[in-house]
Amino acid sequence: MKHMVTFLPMNVTVEVDDADFPYGDHGKPGSILDIAIQNRIRLEHNCGGNCACTTCHVIVRAGADNLSEMDECEEDKLDQAPGLTPYSRLGCQSVVTGDVTVEIPDV
Repeated sequence: MKHMVTFLPMNVTVEVDDADFPYGDHGKPGSILDIAIQNRIRLEHNCGGNCACTTCHVIVRAGADNLSEMDECEEDKLDQAPGLTPYSRLGCQSVVTGDVTVEIPDV
């Protein structure tokens, strides 16, 4: 299945196909981080996408229902993210299942 993922503030939209996952070994296969790296979009990931830091923190602006559910590990880590919002997710843990728009905060 194909989805559109838009990254703000650079306003770049990429088309992704579930059949192509995983792209690499950064985060869960099909995660926002996986998609960003494959498309040369800069999204920090100091821990390599292992849910051990918050550098891949993103804010979901549209399509939150098109992301995998947040697990306890992600929820615990997010509490430490600078600029935390009710729409925050970790890019390494958020698997895309439909169209989504995310903002990469400048912190």
